Amino acid sequence: MTDIETLLPQRYPFLFVDKIISADLDEIIGTKTYETSFLYFQEHAEHQKIVPSTILIESIVQCGGAGINKIGLCRKSLWGLASIENVRILGFVQPNTMVKMIVKNCKVSDKILKQTGTAYCKGKAVLEATWMCLRL
Repeated sequence: MTDIETLLPQRYPFLFVDKIISADLDEIIGTKTYETSFLYFQEHAEHQKIVPSTILIESIVQCGGAGINKIGLCRKSLWGLASIENVRILGFVQPNTMVKMIVKNCKVSDKILKQTGTAYCKGKAVLEATWMCLRL
């Protein structure tokens, strides 16, 4: 079992975070590299594969949840994604490229987790979003 698997209930092929680099009360930083063999690549243009933006959103949400569990802000619980807002798709991610995710905690309680974050690829922002999760 890898470290990330101790922080999230998701498993292959639905686990979209490789590592939490740092986590504190304000900010969580994690990474994910989508290998060429990644199951969910779609064709963007002829013979050019990209990571679907819905997968990037799920990746950044998982990064936020893993960070919350890593620092013990909320007791380990099962959380459900309740809303996604302010999504901005700013670029795309190709195979074998690492994505760095930076997540900010907006509100953390026993019942609600609201976060906002940005995913970066090669130093350029490729996705921004804000979301809320509810404890199940």
